[in-house]
Amino acid sequence: MKTIRKISVTGALCFTLFTTLAMSCTSENDVTITQEAPAPTHQNAKTQFVDVKGVSFAYRVIGRESGTPIVLFPGLGGSMDDWDPAVIDGLAQKNKVIIFDNKGVAASKGTTPSDIQSMANDAIDFIEALHLTKVNIMGFSMGGFIAQRVALTKPALINKIILTGTGPQGAIGLSNLPNIVASTAGLSPEESFLKFGFTSSTQSIAAGKAAYARIQLRTIDRDLTLSDATSASQFTAVLTWAQPNVNALVELKNIKNPVLIVHGENDLPVSVQNAHNMSQSLENSELLIFPDSGHASFFQNHDAFVTKAIQFLNK
Repeated sequence: MKTIRKISVTGALCFTLFTTLAMSCTSENDVTITQEAPAPTHQNAKTQFVDVKGVSFAYRVIGRESGTPIVLFPGLGGSMDDWDPAVIDGLAQKNKVIIFDNKGVAASKGTTPSDIQSMANDAIDFIEALHLTKVNIMGFSMGGFIAQRVALTKPALINKIILTGTGPQGAIGLSNLPNIVASTAGLSPEESFLKFGFTSSTQSIAAGKAAYARIQLRTIDRDLTLSDATSASQFTAVLTWAQPNVNALVELKNIKNPVLIVHGENDLPVSVQNAHNMSQSLENSELLIFPDSGHASFFQNHDAFVTKAIQFLNK
């Protein structure tokens, strides 16, 4: 049964990370206290590499060792270090989280394709190269386009899906992306991040600045900047996805997996109407809309998002 919820930040539950101490007695008068090594976080997780059909893909693993892992697909221009650590570390409290750079992106080798389906095929190859037979997936913006195609191309591989700030093929408003990008000309990286992902309200801007600061925390082994060629290929893929497709919503009906759709009420590049449209086509979906939030609504409302996502993934 579908439900649609609007959540405010004040209604969110907060999680606390605890370090576990283990005690062992070696003798009646001798007590040794052993502190477990802290689990990897977004800030310090080691970058690993796996061969994917002859191409080296970079990835990191955060969180639990057991359980169905969740594999994350970032948005346009994003790499492993463009995720908000509050989201990654929050999800990792209860899940094994895998972030990676798709073909040609940042630290991964190869040539980035210029269409979403090929990106989805590469993502499937990466997952299978890790010898995973069942995964949850989460896609943000362009990563949500990829997630849809992964679920439609290899349904047996997928357990549950989270779609954030994304839309179906022909998404409403997406074709205006070149004008939105042009409007950020001359802005600093932080200013562009705020304009693209947040609203103009004082609360949203403050949350955006906090998210931006968190994203800069990793300084050692930080991911590489995307090349011009990769950026151009991704932009072409997104604009191609933006072209009208009368069958897109009908095709989504083939996805039978549980889907959590998360969207900002004031998303600039991808209208919130896309989230409503997808929820009507995905029969096993739940729609979560954050008020006074833009494209990066789940960064702005990270506590509420993590609470809901963990509940969704683990129920």
